[in-house]
Amino acid sequence: MAGVPKRTGKKRTGSKYAPKRKVCIFCADKNAQIDYKDPSKLLRYISDRGRIEPRRKTGACARHQRAVAQALKRARHLALLPYAPCHIRRTGGVGLHQERQSRSS
Repeated sequence: MAGVPKRTGKKRTGSKYAPKRKVCIFCADKNAQIDYKDPSKLLRYISDRGRIEPRRKTGACARHQRAVAQALKRARHLALLPYAPCHIRRTGGVGLHQERQSRSS
């Protein structure tokens, strides 16, 4: 056994960083519904650039991410949410400009 090198040092047991697993909000809370008519709930699934956030950022499962994307597209088509980021900057949020005006009246 003269040709076998000796191992020195500690044995690797994995990485030092273990990311926390994101849980789908809609799977955890069975009462939570995905509705295209509620732009304030869909707000967290849109980036500041107006793009739909990916699953790795939102933490939604594949089924609910598809439903969220469909709801966002429907809300955009009905002008409840803006397509372009310039509208987001102008209103100060996504689809919240109309709600703020109705509350202040």
